[in-house]
Amino acid sequence: MSSPQAVFDTLYAAYGPQHWWPATTDYEIIAGAVLTQNTAWRNVERALANLRARDLLAPAAVMAVSEAELADALRPAGYYNVKAGRLRNLTAALIEDGGVSGWRQWSTASLRRRLLGVRGVGAETADCILLYVLDRPVFVVDAYTRRILARLNLARGDESYDVLAHWFLQGLPAQPDVYNEYHALLVRLGSGACRPRPRCPVCPLADLCPTGRCHGGGVVVAERQ
Repeated sequence: MSSPQAVFDTLYAAYGPQHWWPATTDYEIIAGAVLTQNTAWRNVERALANLRARDLLAPAAVMAVSEAELADALRPAGYYNVKAGRLRNLTAALIEDGGVSGWRQWSTASLRRRLLGVRGVGAETADCILLYVLDRPVFVVDAYTRRILARLNLARGDESYDVLAHWFLQGLPAQPDVYNEYHALLVRLGSGACRPRPRCPVCPLADLCPTGRCHGGGVVVAERQ
């Protein structure tokens, strides 16, 4: 059975550093963490570009604009009406708590509970903020992570978010920079090789993967049912 460290080492050797999260401000990461729900990152980039072009990539601006105008800017990210509401909810909490500098005063456990208490914020969004904005030692689990672990026979696919996160945490040093890089590498793998219809011949985990061993011949295994 593969260990968290073995998977990380193999991916890092294949892909190198990913320089993730791609953003210039803390608030851009916060917005991206909301917008990335149920969509590809390229769509998030288009929505963020809209916010930037309309001078809406700041907490005060997001709260000042009408929700309809905000939703229109978020249209490329999908579910734009829902995401506009969620972004405003989270932004209101951010302002109420004194901004990112205020959040830095909270313990990780307390702040995670606070974030999860904001309407529309789930575990993945909360942990993205904790890890990528506040440099806290939490592991982000997304749909790519679930797919990859299932194909490696390291998960059934129906485990809770926290159970999957614990698998990584118990097998790695408690270093935010490692968790940061690991999540980015899984995104790279899941969006490139380990797609819904996997591209096994170009997968760096082929030697570790009992589900999709298909060396050499260009074979692509069918999606698991």
